[in-house]
Amino acid sequence: MSTPEQQLATMLKNLPEKTGKPLDEWLKLVAGTGLGKHGQIVKHLKAEYGVTHGFANLIASKALERDTADTDLVAQQYAGPKAHLRPLHDSLVEFAMSLGADVEIAPKKASVSLRRKKQFALITPATRTRIDLGLALKGKPAAGRLETYNAMCSHRVRLESAEDFDQAVKDWMQEAYENAG
Repeated sequence: MSTPEQQLATMLKNLPEKTGKPLDEWLKLVAGTGLGKHGQIVKHLKAEYGVTHGFANLIASKALERDTADTDLVAQQYAGPKAHLRPLHDSLVEFAMSLGADVEIAPKKASVSLRRKKQFALITPATRTRIDLGLALKGKPAAGRLETYNAMCSHRVRLESAEDFDQAVKDWMQEAYENAG
């Protein structure tokens, strides 16, 4: 069975033969449409060019990835009134990286996912004064600072200062990391 990375490489290799254009031509074409949403791009490629859903999805993803490649998502998250939280974010990421060489840092628009084979933590600047650290600790009872959270992360710890990122939080992060292996 091939990995998602291998499947992507195969699709990119087959794109010119299956769609009649290499990726760079599709990206120029998409850029010229002015469409900025994934679904709009997919619909346009399918309707106007008869591109299959899989290849339309790939082209749309690559077009939008390219548009945001120069944008620092983490800097945007901590811009303005949340700027004072950035050192705390950086400490969380630094600690996560120390857990193992397989840690992947994946910034999103509103949060940063920490993954191994699967996500084990989520750093979200939740308010102007707080970072929510989501942790995948399924089955662990919530108690004290370790609260129940959501489907993506079973637990949350609210962090307002560097002092809040204490040994208990580091132990929970390590446990979540180990569970994701």
